[in-house]
Amino acid sequence: MCRRVKVIAELVETERDHFNDLDLCITQVVQPLRAKKMESLDVDRLFSNIDSVHQISAKLLSMLEYAVTEEEPEMQMIGEIFLQLKTPLEEVYKIYCYHHDDASSLLEAYDKDDEIQRLLRNQVDVLKKIYQE
Repeated sequence: MCRRVKVIAELVETERDHFNDLDLCITQVVQPLRAKKMESLDVDRLFSNIDSVHQISAKLLSMLEYAVTEEEPEMQMIGEIFLQLKTPLEEVYKIYCYHHDDASSLLEAYDKDDEIQRLLRNQVDVLKKIYQE
């Protein structure tokens, strides 16, 4: 049972980290870039459906945290959570993965635009400072 508890704790911690990373990406990169309203910068194409990924991550994390705090270890039905969220997870990540190559190509195209490169570097620097704290 001890091994199972550790594995579940690691799963929850990993999902929490994933959610927090998404949250930082949205608040510190996506939203500020959207606020710039640059015609030459297609933020939605670059970040696809990151808001939906963030929402489903929040739901998954909430359900996992509830399961591990409200249930005894032997009663925690972690697999059931993934079965309940199978369809929404699949739908959200299908879209995200489908647009990944397009976003990568767009990012390569932005390599030629100094203004966009400066903006992107600034936002990456913001994230670096946060992670160094």
